[in-house]
Amino acid sequence: MNHNTPLSPLPLQHLADVQLRVMSTAQLGAHGISSADAGAHCRPGGPWQQLLPGVCLLHPGPPTSEERLHGALLYAGRPPARVARAVPAQPGAGEPHAAYADAMITGLAALALHRFASAPPLLSLDRIDVLVPRTRRLRSVGFTRLVRGHGMPTPQQITGVPVAPVPRAIADAVAQLTEAGAVRRLLTEAVRGGHCEPAAIVRELNRARLLTRPHVVDAVDSLLAEGRVIAEDRLYRMVAEYGLPDPLWNVDLRLPGGPHLGGVDAYWPDQAVAVELDTRAPRQGFRQDDDALWSEYARKREHLERLGITVVHITPKKLRDSLEQQATIVRTALMASTDRDPAAYVVVLPR
Repeated sequence: MNHNTPLSPLPLQHLADVQLRVMSTAQLGAHGISSADAGAHCRPGGPWQQLLPGVCLLHPGPPTSEERLHGALLYAGRPPARVARAVPAQPGAGEPHAAYADAMITGLAALALHRFASAPPLLSLDRIDVLVPRTRRLRSVGFTRLVRGHGMPTPQQITGVPVAPVPRAIADAVAQLTEAGAVRRLLTEAVRGGHCEPAAIVRELNRARLLTRPHVVDAVDSLLAEGRVIAEDRLYRMVAEYGLPDPLWNVDLRLPGGPHLGGVDAYWPDQAVAVELDTRAPRQGFRQDDDALWSEYARKREHLERLGITVVHITPKKLRDSLEQQATIVRTALMASTDRDPAAYVVVLPR
């Protein structure tokens, strides 16, 4: 077939009602349209165009952001042997697409789908990052940039598109960013917006080996401080909303004339109950610091409990996900104080 050969009639009428006007050549083949015929329709001036290798856009105009997303997934996620047998129906909202197996949107495009205000709009992105297994034999092409990973997270379905969870999407986005302010804005929005906890972000940054970059480390320091403030606010809200007695906030404990016992975030002296926010988890990227901090936590808790003080450890994630349950745990510890031997007298100082 040459450019002067008229296009052969194709059984395309049933495709006119397809909501998403982008399909792989394998899917077109399932409709009885050969690769040669599809290629003829994608010639300059034809009714279709080749969006990416093996992916056709079934109209001549520019692709929408949705069509770019699905086109990138069709290119990156299509295992040839399986897609040839896949039913070429278009995915509905929240439904996975068979041809997207082992591929998901990540990076800035994923954060845009997660509705991050600090992520650029989809149509403004020159590249759409697609996370694929490391063994996938494909290369980045056109507007599709492949991100290869050893471990593949479970994707979230957003309007029919498989999307990497926020912590993984952030790590893949940060890998491409060199401006400290942009990195800090993404990390801050993830925590302030309630998308995830600092611990999850730092774990992914560590796996991606990004914690050696100075601008990333600076952003992580800001993130940890931000996460601490948010967790403290939730702790205050827990006490107020669930009718717990007011504690002494942010105090240091020490024995009279003796050694410093450590600081706690809340302390009920009459019941000898202390609450400590466990901020150790976010520092998992810094292995040595994390181990030292955990040893300090363990020593302090053991020492306080030997003195008859009950220490309740609460993580920021638990405060976010199960505030009422954490309030019940603290209330139970306060009520159980009447059944315990009196605690040693300690001096309480502001911190």
